[in-house]
Amino acid sequence: MKKLQDILYRSGITEIIGSIDIDISTIEFDSRKVIKGSLFIAVKGTQVDGHDYIEKAISNGAIAIVCNVLPININESVTYAVSSNSAKALGFISANFYDNPTEKIQLVGITGTNGKTTIASLLYQLFRDLGYGVGLISTIHNIINDNVIESTHTTPDAISLNNLLATMVDEGCEYAFMEVSSHAVSQHRIAGIRFSGGLFTNITHEHLDYHGSFKEYIKAKKSFFDSLPVNAFSLTNSDDKNGSVMLQNTKSSKYTYGIKSIAKFKGKIIENGFEGMMLKIDGEDVYSLLPGNFNAYNLLAVYATAMLLNQEKNEVLISLSRLKGAEGRFDLIKSQNGIMAIIDYAHTPDALENVLKTINSIRTQNEELITVVGAGGNRDKTKRPIMANVASLLSTRVILTSDNPRNEDPTDILNDMKIGIDPAKKNSTMLITDRKEAIRTAFNIARSGDMILIAGKGHEKYQEISGVRYPFDDKQVITELMENN
Repeated sequence: MKKLQDILYRSGITEIIGSIDIDISTIEFDSRKVIKGSLFIAVKGTQVDGHDYIEKAISNGAIAIVCNVLPININESVTYAVSSNSAKALGFISANFYDNPTEKIQLVGITGTNGKTTIASLLYQLFRDLGYGVGLISTIHNIINDNVIESTHTTPDAISLNNLLATMVDEGCEYAFMEVSSHAVSQHRIAGIRFSGGLFTNITHEHLDYHGSFKEYIKAKKSFFDSLPVNAFSLTNSDDKNGSVMLQNTKSSKYTYGIKSIAKFKGKIIENGFEGMMLKIDGEDVYSLLPGNFNAYNLLAVYATAMLLNQEKNEVLISLSRLKGAEGRFDLIKSQNGIMAIIDYAHTPDALENVLKTINSIRTQNEELITVVGAGGNRDKTKRPIMANVASLLSTRVILTSDNPRNEDPTDILNDMKIGIDPAKKNSTMLITDRKEAIRTAFNIARSGDMILIAGKGHEKYQEISGVRYPFDDKQVITELMENN
């Protein structure tokens, strides 16, 4: 139980009708979850407006309401608090309800188009290896020390997020690492959260279906750094042209990492192979189990973050050599007959290009590189032909297939993609709607020494078709083919 007056602290309430000296049992923004004594926060979302469910929440037992606009009918037994932005208020209310957990734990947020999941996962591994209690909030799963909790969003809603962070504090976590999506920033899911640091990876065209323009997408990412406190740090990739943009208005201490340009934390690739690479980080040689230029950036970002969190340099460098990649990120599988498959989450043109360039920089060029790739339905359509073009230019063969078609016809998606196929590569491109059949075809085409890249879904264990999620796992499909042939 918490007093309403304490829960509303710093939440931007402009008007109150009724008593705030009342005990609140739970806070909810879903009227279906409301119980006796709840505070219901009416939030206007992209699909549903919580203001339409105020009466339902009261009938379910809500004794207090936070809203942008007062309802026409005022219930005298209910307290109403008016906010200019109830979504933002929800963040502060959630933090207050759970005793502001981020005042008791060092939380670092990782944002950018690509690399968030890998960096968050590597930081979690590193700090566990260094002996700390650590929490992880990521696309793949959430972890409290060694307890894995499945996740449904890259960044949870404000109530779930603060509840999770409070549990981390209770379980003795000293550090937490969290992916911060642009959706979460623009929807105020991180309002009321105190970050000890923020990390920017890179930015390319993504989520334009939601943000409307690349400018708005950048603005959402930048606002995360704008909100960091003066005693936090901001760490950005100096090799990304938008890295400096992120730092323009932040009050936090500013740092950079990079391989090509001048940066506070410098890295260099010495050797690169499918089994790993040798790096030079801040003048020291480090071997990593992770291959690829993009992982060089990821590892450098992890090292820099650890230094900014006052860890001992040699211990961090030794630990870096033990770290493993996140599930579904350049996930390498080999068959007994010499065929190599790589599962990767790459679902943007830039991410796909990075993975393919990494493979091409390591392979001998005498083998086939067969890429199986699709594009998500009900998402940014402009990237579809670009994805296909990248695949066709950097692969010897391409199989276009379904990703998560959602509520779109998979054939329409493939038709959008094939427009981007390089004319010289049309004869080496196939369209196979069924993803399992596409992977099987790639495997049947491949010969000893050839490589298959299965891109787009990575760690996902489902395929979303017509609003239904069916069990599907790229890694399982290709592993079974290798084991049975």
